[in-house]
Amino acid sequence: MIVPGSASQALAAALADETGRPLATPEFHRFPDGEARAAVPGFAGEEAVVVAATTSDEAFVELLQLQDAVREAGAETVTTVLPYMGYARQDRAFEAGQPVSARATARAVSTGADRVVLVSPHEPGVADFFDVPVEVVGAASLLSEPLPDGLVDPLFLAPDESAEALSVAARDAYGGGEADFFEKERDYDTGAVTVTPGDAVVEGRDVVIVDDIVATGSTMSEAVAALRERDAGDVYAACVHGVLAGSARTRLAAAGVERVVATDTVERAESAVSVAPLVARAL
Repeated sequence: MIVPGSASQALAAALADETGRPLATPEFHRFPDGEARAAVPGFAGEEAVVVAATTSDEAFVELLQLQDAVREAGAETVTTVLPYMGYARQDRAFEAGQPVSARATARAVSTGADRVVLVSPHEPGVADFFDVPVEVVGAASLLSEPLPDGLVDPLFLAPDESAEALSVAARDAYGGGEADFFEKERDYDTGAVTVTPGDAVVEGRDVVIVDDIVATGSTMSEAVAALRERDAGDVYAACVHGVLAGSARTRLAAAGVERVVATDTVERAESAVSVAPLVARAL
């Protein structure tokens, strides 16, 4: 049975359609003191597949409750699908006394799961923090699907060298074009990011900037602006996880982006393609 968290209802429904499994209807309740309760009163079956993006602290607690609820209802095995894993970028301690938050959250999820499916984590190494088997599913190739046919001499750019595999995957799935990356430097004290275009010729070419996450949009908008300065054609922003927090959409629009496309790991208006088929194959 597919059990959705409140932040992943559309994806869970798509996954139920893809697999032919029944879809549970959880109940979410908020108590007067602010505490929450997630219940699955109609759960039936030996296996539960809990689908829950942990986009907030509240969603994380909700996931833990859903895992426990299906156990209480008789599930013998629990597979937890994390379309988007919150805290995954906090995969190391930068100063003494700081936590490795990705490890802490992974351990907590592991207490209620027999297996985890993780979609395009920012750092693949976070899979090692779990105490149960983990299957990592890469979704960057899906980002080519919402793009228009006939892009002009397309160039697929990653924001930095570490993400070049994402731009290559999207380029290969699109079926043509060039893949490259920007040079990016981040100040870990201020959080400021400087993006410098590489040597690829962009003038007159349609460009797709491919990243795993767009959160505040600062890095992506700087990249878009840099391409506009070099007379690129249409510029598209494509990401697996469209967090799009705060004024991200405004920043990207002001920078001159043609369109933002994302998957449904984080359910937004920009979610133009579903990871359900990929997740279904991993179950």
